[in-house]
Formats: sequence, structure tokens, C-alpha cells
Amino acid sequence: MTGTETVGGAATAQATSSAGVTPAAWAGLMLDCPDARELATFYGELTGWGVGGADDGGAWAYLTPPGTALTFGFQRVADYRPPRWPDQEVPQQFHLDFRVADLPAAIARAEELGATQASFQPGGERWRVLLDPAGHPFCLCPPVPAADAG
Repeated sequence: MTGTETVGGAATAQATSSAGVTPAAWAGLMLDCPDARELATFYGELTGWGVGGADDGGAWAYLTPPGTALTFGFQRVADYRPPRWPDQEVPQQFHLDFRVADLPAAIARAEELGATQASFQPGGERWRVLLDPAGHPFCLCPPVPAADAG
């Protein structure tokens, strides 16, 4: 490490590779969807982060988790095809996991915001797989047990 850099109010460690070049730093994640503002609003409400920015036409939007310089972005894609869970006719390619203090309450809130529970639940009652309004699977997970934290 060679020092720290402040990005968006958050200090980040700045590393240098053996070749003397600063490696790429993770800036965020983008999800394809049919309406960026709509999906950003869903995740902004689900996480409490709110929408950090969006264009008026629904082409792009983003959230920024508090205390970070990371962005969680959304971009409109023409002819968007949602992933298929659990089959892979249209692969999910990735999914998001969120830790929640009260799993039943978080599931109810997600459904209130437009999520649906997936019919296939590989975690049983340990965690729940839901589908966001654009069809992306995501998991709501209980807190890490105290013995595992740390």
C-alpha cells in the first residue's frame, strides 16, 4: 500500500502493484433492467439507501451505500430478458445477498416493494430467494451468528 485516497468522502487504501502501477479499484456494480429508475427505487427502498441519481427517462440510475464511494447502478437495456431461476435458459450470471435483522419482516417489506418469492428455495428457512421487479434473484439472509462473526 502506498497511502490513502479520498473518493466521495470515503478514504480508500491505494495499492501499487509490483510493476509500480496502481491496480484497478472496484467502483460498483451495474444491473441491466427494463427501467433503471424503477429498479433503483426498489433497491433504494429495500436497503434504505435511497436513489443517488437517475435520468428522467429511466435509462440509468444509481445508489451509493452510506460510508462508501461504491455505486450500485442500473441501466436500461432494450429487449431486456430477465434471468430464469433456477433453470439456466436465461442465466442469472450473479445475484445479490443482503443481511437482515428480521427475515420475515424483510421478506414482507421486499414483497410490499414489488419482489416475489422464488418457487425454488435451496436454503429452506435459513435464507430466502426473491426476485426483484425486473426478475433478478437476490437473497435475504439472517445476521451472521455471533460465534461466526469477527
